[in-house]
Amino acid sequence: MQGMSERQYAAHVGLSRGAIQKAKTAERLVLYPDGSINAAASDARRAETTDPSKTRKPPAPKLKPVPEAAVAAVGDTLREQGLAVPAVGGGTTFLQAKTANEVLKAQERRIRLQKLKGELIERARALALVFRLAREERDAWVNWPARAAALVAAELSASCSDATGQQITVEPAAMQKVLEKHVRAHLDELAEVRPDFR
Repeated sequence: MQGMSERQYAAHVGLSRGAIQKAKTAERLVLYPDGSINAAASDARRAETTDPSKTRKPPAPKLKPVPEAAVAAVGDTLREQGLAVPAVGGGTTFLQAKTANEVLKAQERRIRLQKLKGELIERARALALVFRLAREERDAWVNWPARAAALVAAELSASCSDATGQQITVEPAAMQKVLEKHVRAHLDELAEVRPDFR
């Protein structure tokens, strides 16, 4: 076979085999003596005999609009890596999007590897652990004045004397109330702290 078959030529020009058969019958194709199609000569003849107004143009590719969140995510990822960020409203190039995608894949792999090595724990688990530890610490502080008041009162009584040289006695119950007041004030201050877990 010297040239192309109908099927091969149909694939070559992007038409159906039926359209090629019609063009063959209408003598719009150049054939070799064995009946195969001379592709170059047939292309030229088809171009001469085809009415440009009746040719089908391939449809313009429909581009889906990219959500602003996706563009912002690309910008954030590039910014984190110290790379050029697309201008606001200027659009993102394919190279920038591909770079951001590769960076994110690398970050995801690194996180997965850290998890497998036990270097990384889940956020919910970490928050639960921190909450439990903070509650234990708070309880220890709340109970501390009752345990320490008698010792502190005894030490203060032993080391304090008034101007006349007489020993001053500090009551453990009074000392406990003072300590509790200051510990609770301090714990209230700590309760106002709201850590940002981003």
